[in-house]
Amino acid sequence: MKISGGCYCQNIRYEISSDPETAFQCHCRECQYITGGNPNIVMVFPKNSFSYSSGNVTTFSRKDLETPVTRHFCGKCGTAIGTESPSRPNSMIVKVGTLDDPSTFEAKAAIFTCDLQPYHYLPSGLPSFEKRPPKK
Repeated sequence: MKISGGCYCQNIRYEISSDPETAFQCHCRECQYITGGNPNIVMVFPKNSFSYSSGNVTTFSRKDLETPVTRHFCGKCGTAIGTESPSRPNSMIVKVGTLDDPSTFEAKAAIFTCDLQPYHYLPSGLPSFEKRPPKK
């Protein structure tokens, strides 16, 4: 499977050479800040299958946290591309809105529903977890 995507201004482009490991909605409060209030809609890929094909991505990690995530975004238009998380080492968490074909997204779960807002939508039957799902 080959997947491609990029930012709004097309400065940043990326390619992914594998199927997703998983796909989910994250309702945590941190994601609400990053998205402007909505859950974060993401697909997770092996990090070694993800590469930037053009542009120079900007990264940000909070310095006041012990194990911060590293956020990737376009320094020109501000589009959030994805995240590297210490809780998912060796993975790239990609924002579905940056995919050239976001219709491929199908949520496997909703996580951090402890922070769910009344205006968030949970599809009927979607497995939901107050925090992270149990490790397999």
